[in-house]
Amino acid sequence: MSAINVKKLKVNELKEELQRRGLDTRGLKADLVDRLQAALEAEATGEGAEAGQLGAQEQDDEGSEDGVRTEGAGGSTPPPVVLKLMHHSSSEEFEVKEELKEENEPHYLEQQMQEQPEDVKEWEGMEAQMSAHVKAEDDMNAPYSRKRPYEETRSYSYYEHREDKRSRSPQPPAEEEEEDFDDTLVAIDTYNCDLHFKVSRDRYSGYPLTIEGFAYLWAGARASYGVNKGRVCYEIKINEEISVKHLPTTEPDPHVVRVGWSLDSCMTQLGEEPFSFGYGGTGKKSCNLKFEDYAERFGENDVIGCYIDFESGAEIEISFTKNGKWLGVCFCVSREGLAERPLFPHVLVKNCAVEFNFGQKEEPFFPQPEGYTFIQAVPVEERIRGTVGPATKSECEMLMMVGLPGCGKTTWAIKHAEEHPEKKFNILGTNAIMEKMKVMGLRRQRNYAGRWDLLIQQATQCLNRLIQIAARKKRNYILDQTNVYGSAQRRKMRPFEGFQRKAIVICPTDEDLKERTLKRTDEEGKDVPDHAVLEMKANFVLPEPGDFLDDVTFVELQREEADKLVKQYNEEGRKAGPPPDKRFDNRQGGFRGRGGGYQRYDSRGPQGGRGGYQNRGGTGGGGFRGGQCPVAEKQFLLVRKRSMTMKFAPIPPEAPMLTLVPPALNAVIFVCHQS
Repeated sequence: MSAINVKKLKVNELKEELQRRGLDTRGLKADLVDRLQAALEAEATGEGAEAGQLGAQEQDDEGSEDGVRTEGAGGSTPPPVVLKLMHHSSSEEFEVKEELKEENEPHYLEQQMQEQPEDVKEWEGMEAQMSAHVKAEDDMNAPYSRKRPYEETRSYSYYEHREDKRSRSPQPPAEEEEEDFDDTLVAIDTYNCDLHFKVSRDRYSGYPLTIEGFAYLWAGARASYGVNKGRVCYEIKINEEISVKHLPTTEPDPHVVRVGWSLDSCMTQLGEEPFSFGYGGTGKKSCNLKFEDYAERFGENDVIGCYIDFESGAEIEISFTKNGKWLGVCFCVSREGLAERPLFPHVLVKNCAVEFNFGQKEEPFFPQPEGYTFIQAVPVEERIRGTVGPATKSECEMLMMVGLPGCGKTTWAIKHAEEHPEKKFNILGTNAIMEKMKVMGLRRQRNYAGRWDLLIQQATQCLNRLIQIAARKKRNYILDQTNVYGSAQRRKMRPFEGFQRKAIVICPTDEDLKERTLKRTDEEGKDVPDHAVLEMKANFVLPEPGDFLDDVTFVELQREEADKLVKQYNEEGRKAGPPPDKRFDNRQGGFRGRGGGYQRYDSRGPQGGRGGYQNRGGTGGGGFRGGQCPVAEKQFLLVRKRSMTMKFAPIPPEAPMLTLVPPALNAVIFVCHQS
C-alpha cells in the first residue's frame, strides 16, 4: 500500500482508503491527502494497526462551560488506558471524540468541500490520530456519564460573544475571479442570489451549500432580466435532491423547491412578501407568507414550467405546469398594485440542485402552451435588467454594527437596508440566518423538535462561513453582531480590505438598554447569560477610524457620552469577574464560577519541582501539585498548548489515578492507570 501515489488519488478514492482504515473521511482534499499519507507512513513503521481518530475542534474560551461532568460510581477496574496526542504544529485545543464514519456524499457535497476558502479551512481545526482504545473508553463511560443540562436560554448573541473572544486573524481571501459573460443573456444573477447558493459557470444551474447547518437553510436566486408585458415563460428542472444524512429525521421536508416570479426589490425568500409569488414542492402556493393548497407535489427529476400572462385582461395571471401538464392559474395579480414593475424568474431551494431553461436550449424540456415565449426570446430592449452590482470593491460598503446585546442593532440594520434598496445590503447576522431556516414561512421556535442551543450554534457556524464567502464578492454588507471586542473588530474587517469599511455604534443610555433588554427577554426569552454580558462590558472597546475602519458613526449617544458610559461598563464588568490574564482560571465566582473543583495547570509547581497541577479545593478536597494525583471526578485533560492552560473532560469512574507526563513542545501524553 505504501506504493500508492496519494496525491494522484481522487476524492472518492481517498475517502475509500481512509474509511478502510477507520479514519475520518471529512475535510478538503488536501486534508484527506495528509491524513492518508500519515496513515501509510504509520503502517510502514508498524504503528498504523491501531490508528483511530481524534477530532481537533477549536473550543471557545469558556473553560469548563462546554465540558462534560461525570458522577463517580463504583465498578470493575479496567486495564490501563493510554491516550497520545500525535505531533502537530497547530496551537489548538484537543478533545476526545467518538470515532465517526461517513459514507461518500454526492459530488455536490465534495465540490462544496473542495471550494472552501483557505481561511475557512484554517478555522475548521486540525486533525490528529490517537489510540483506538478511545472508542472503547467512550463506550465504557456511557452508562456512568451525565451531560451538563444545556441551557435553552442561550441564543444568538451568546454564541456570537464566544466567537468574538477569538483573537486569530484570518488571511484576506482570494479575489473572486472575473468572468466574461454576455450580459444580454437571461441567466441566474450572481449578484441577486444568496451567498450560499452556488451558481454554475454557465449560470443556468446551481445548488445550495448543504454541509453542516447549511442543510437547514433555504437558498434563493433570481434571473438577471424581468418582464412587464407579453406572455412569457421559463422552465426549471430539479436535477437532484442532495444527500443530507446529517439532518435529524424530524426535519420537515428536507428537500423542497419553490419556483415563481418576484420583484427585483424582493428578498430571496420567494413567496414571503408582497409581489413574491411561489409554487412549492409541497403542492402549496405562497405569497406574502400566505400558504394555500394549489396543485400536486413535485421533486427530483420533475420539470416545472412557469408562465406569466400580462395580456389576460383585468389582472395578470401566473400559472404553472408539471412535466408538461397544465396545472391552471395560480395567482391573479392586480395591475394597479404592480404598477408596471417587472417580475423576474425566481427559485428558492432547500438541499436541491436545479437547472433553468430560459430559452437557451435548442429544445425545451416540454412544449410550452401556445402563445407563450421563453424569456430569452423576448427582445433585450423589452426586458428589464435587474440591479447591477458594484464594479469594484471600492464601491462596496461593509457596515459593522457595534453594541451590546439588545441595544437595537438588528432593528437599525433592517431599517437601513429598507431605506437604501438600490444598494441591496446583505445583512450578515444570526437573526438573518434564522430567517432562512423557516418552515412553511414560520420561524423555528424554541419548542421545535431538536435541541435549540445546537441549532443556534450551527447558525453561528454558518454565519462564519458566509462572512468568508462575502469577502470574496462585490456586494454591500451589514455585519449584525455585537463586535464589542477590539480584536474582533479588527479580525472581522481585515478580509474586507478595499471595501468602504464603516462602524455603526449603537450605544443607548443604560436605562434604555435595560428597558430594551427586558422587552426582548419578555418576547424571546433570555438571550445572553449575565456572565457573558458582563464580560462583554468589561472588554467593550469603541472603534476608532484607522487602519481597518474608514469611518465611525454613533447612532444614539455620541462619542463623548458613549465613551463615559463604556468606561462605566468596563469597570462594572471587571469588578464582576477575574482579571483578563486569569480568564481561564476557573475558581469560585467570576464569570464562570459554578462551585466545585475546577483544576488548572500551574507552572509554579512544588518547591524544587518544575510545575504541575494545583487543585483549588471544591469536590476534589484539598490541593495537590505535580506528579500523580487522585481525581474525585475522573477526568481527561485537554490542553491549549499556546497558553498551557489545562481543561478537563470525563473519564470512566473506574480509573482512580491520573498521571501526567509533562508536555513537550508538540506532543502531550496522558496515562490513566490503576491505583
